[in-house]
Amino acid sequence: MAAQKKRTGQIRLISLALGSATIGQAVLLAEAVQRVFVEKAALVSMVAVFAALLAIMIVRTLLAYANDRIGLRIAADAKRDLRSRLLRALTANPLTLSRQGQAGSKISVTLDAVDEADGYFSQYTPKMIEASIVPLLILAAVFILHFPSGLILLFTAPFIPLFMALIGIKTRQKSEEKFEQLAQFSGTFLDSLQGLITLKLFGRTKQREREIERSSLSYRDATMSILRIAFTNTFALEAIVMLGIGIVALELALQLVVFKSMQFHTAFLVLLLVPEFYNLLKVMGTAFHGGRTSMGAIRNIEVLLAETAEARENKSPNEGLEEAASAGGSATSQETSANISQVPERPDNGEEQQAAVCGGRDTWDLLSSLNPSDRHPPAIELRELSFSYGEGAFELHADSLSILPGQQIAIVGKSGSGKTTLLHLIAGLLPPSSGEVRVNGSPLTPACEEEWFRRVSYITQHPYIFSGTFAENIAIGTDRSVSREEIARAAEAAGLARLASELEHGYNTNVGEGGRGLSGGEKQRLALARAFLKRPSVLLFDEPTTGLDLHTERILLRSISELSQNATMITIAHRLHTIRHADIILFMERGKLIGSGTHQELLNRLPQYADMVNLGPKGGVS
Repeated sequence: MAAQKKRTGQIRLISLALGSATIGQAVLLAEAVQRVFVEKAALVSMVAVFAALLAIMIVRTLLAYANDRIGLRIAADAKRDLRSRLLRALTANPLTLSRQGQAGSKISVTLDAVDEADGYFSQYTPKMIEASIVPLLILAAVFILHFPSGLILLFTAPFIPLFMALIGIKTRQKSEEKFEQLAQFSGTFLDSLQGLITLKLFGRTKQREREIERSSLSYRDATMSILRIAFTNTFALEAIVMLGIGIVALELALQLVVFKSMQFHTAFLVLLLVPEFYNLLKVMGTAFHGGRTSMGAIRNIEVLLAETAEARENKSPNEGLEEAASAGGSATSQETSANISQVPERPDNGEEQQAAVCGGRDTWDLLSSLNPSDRHPPAIELRELSFSYGEGAFELHADSLSILPGQQIAIVGKSGSGKTTLLHLIAGLLPPSSGEVRVNGSPLTPACEEEWFRRVSYITQHPYIFSGTFAENIAIGTDRSVSREEIARAAEAAGLARLASELEHGYNTNVGEGGRGLSGGEKQRLALARAFLKRPSVLLFDEPTTGLDLHTERILLRSISELSQNATMITIAHRLHTIRHADIILFMERGKLIGSGTHQELLNRLPQYADMVNLGPKGGVS
């Protein structure tokens, strides 16, 4: 507002003119009524009075419109300035800030909170300036016309700002709470949307659905609290205004009818000015409530700007994970909006019935009551499997195939041959267009997803890391309650122990949404730590070592080898050494599974496979 002194000065001048026009309109209206109804003057003689009254009403309307337009310009400039400051602050140091919580909450502040701040500049500021000038002019006019009526206005008017102040304090608190809830809801929703596949694979979709529902209901409750205050505010203001006008009208009636100490013209003029006086205060009260709501939004903007300034001051030249530890250390193991580490509730009767639909306990052996180490790799069978992304789009035909428990399967083929689509079908992430995937003789249907995902770990090239701590991100890999020691052992098995020990806050170090602050290899190792904690009986890998340096690749391959000792492993492979050690190699070409067998069998039987191997990196295998 300091940059808007010129415009606020214009509002003061216009408000002064508006107050004069309001009084002038009441004077002309009282004069017209006096002459027509009391003095019985001819209408022809009133043309000049009516013309003047019409003109001053037009002037008053234009003045009010001008004030509103200036308020809108102030709001537009203020919002543009706030949003540009936020964007500059967020883009000046994006890596550091992205590690300090969820991006959705910052987006919510930049968009929703800035828009909500509009009311402070477009309504609250102009109305407060008007309320500091126009009612005083009217009060002065009433004192001149009739001193007792002026005293009534003077003593009843303070109840309005007093009540507004009491309501305003509560409104601002509720408004800040509302925008905190909105930011939390936005952050949780965006984080969940980005990591939806990961949540589904680890059986956390229902838990995250409950978290989103809780955030949404909290935001609804905060909004309804503000509306409740607004309705209370409106009722109280109307009651005070009606009471004030009633007292003045009673006093004027006594003076005019009983004591006959006033002229009709004066009494009527005062009676016209009193509602104008109270109406301006009532409008100010409504604007005040809106301004307090906007102040809650502005407070959230100020907090985010302060956080960005602090992050900029604390920024070090080396932007490693140590920076994330420094930024997120104060949070340590406090509740994060991701809330990853919470363990879902035990299956209810509906889930037990679902297990029965999927073939029962003996067939699936997937219920969470079982110890992970007791789970045995299942037999997987593809029966006349095919999938299409739509008419004229890519189609996959895998026909029939059997994968024995504990086998190591490699899927190879050129880019676009359907490797990932086939892996998604086996994982249960895509429903077959025809045919079926069977596990231990039972069909893999949507009703069995939850049971199936309890036994599967799927590690992609870019595993999703949620906003939260190291420990929380690892703990999402299991549906049971785990100790910090178990998390540490899983991290050590995945090669993360040394990295965690170098951090100031260890496993309580905050990791940015999407794994910002982690290298590609560190993300892969964190995903492997989830798998070590889960100890799945089926491991799915989508080119997990692509783009990694040799040292990191060796660490990952060693961890994968350990994990696969008691599991069926299916991987999309680009490395020749991975292919050679596979029990079965599935060769894909143009959406078709055209051959399966060992490395040597395919070399002898499939010229396309031999050509791909001999071409090396150009052919897709290095």
